[in-house]
Amino acid sequence: QVQLVESGGGLVQAGDSLRLSCAASGRTFSSYAMGWFRQAPGKEREFVASIMWSGARSYYADFVKGRFTISKDNAKITGYLQMNSLKPEDTAVYYCAVKRGTFDLGAADLYDYWGQGTQVTVSS
Repeated sequence: QVQLVESGGGLVQAGDSLRLSCAASGRTFSSYAMGWFRQAPGKEREFVASIMWSGARSYYADFVKGRFTISKDNAKITGYLQMNSLKPEDTAVYYCAVKRGTFDLGAADLYDYWGQGTQVTVSS
């Protein structure tokens, strides 16, 4: 059974940094992609970033380019989202997810497995 467990969220001030982790287990993910999404109160879940487990291709939403970096450790089967220069509008529950394949990485409904989410709150 696939499990994704996020950690690393918290309350920070604007301009601070956080690193989220997503520990995966339950299968091999060589043909999968890992994505990070977020959902703020009253808003739809939105794509943040994704990375292929094989290789290092990564993709970002425009609003995080230059501030967030997605990475992975294949040996630990763990993905990361380094978030720098955080803004109050980054406040949301952040979810990691995995999907098979390399297409439509920004489409949340195409992801197969999801973590429980971790809260990130950025105060001004």
